Amino acid sequence: MAALLRYADVEAGDVLDATEFPVTRKDLVRYAGASGDFNDIHWNERVAREVGLPDVIAHGNLTMALAGRVLTAWAGDPAALVEYGVRFTKPVVVPDDGVGATLRVEGVVKEKLEDSCVRVELTVTSQGVRVLGQARAVVRLA
Repeated sequence: MAALLRYADVEAGDVLDATEFPVTRKDLVRYAGASGDFNDIHWNERVAREVGLPDVIAHGNLTMALAGRVLTAWAGDPAALVEYGVRFTKPVVVPDDGVGATLRVEGVVKEKLEDSCVRVELTVTSQGVRVLGQARAVVRLA
């Protein structure tokens, strides 16, 4: 585990390291098993296309969770995440090409709050398209 990030060492405007996560069809199968969400649009290309999607898409909560990992890794503690919310704006399309999709997560500290907390905003994209909107968190630092 990374060292705990100290509140005193953080300022508004600080940028979190950009992180990229590969998302493959195998990841979707694993997530479906863990979450119990076996909706056909997450594994069946025919069904995904029938409902107007370009291909199979990642589970929204998987996308949200991967972005959240950036916050907890930055803080050095999974319990540091006090509040976290997003809007699902575009699906993460996961082609069956052996490579899949890439989720890119960037963040910036927007403000320092009371009680050793900071507000962080994330930018989450896949293939250059923003997939999560209003991705905001409050993180309590050491």
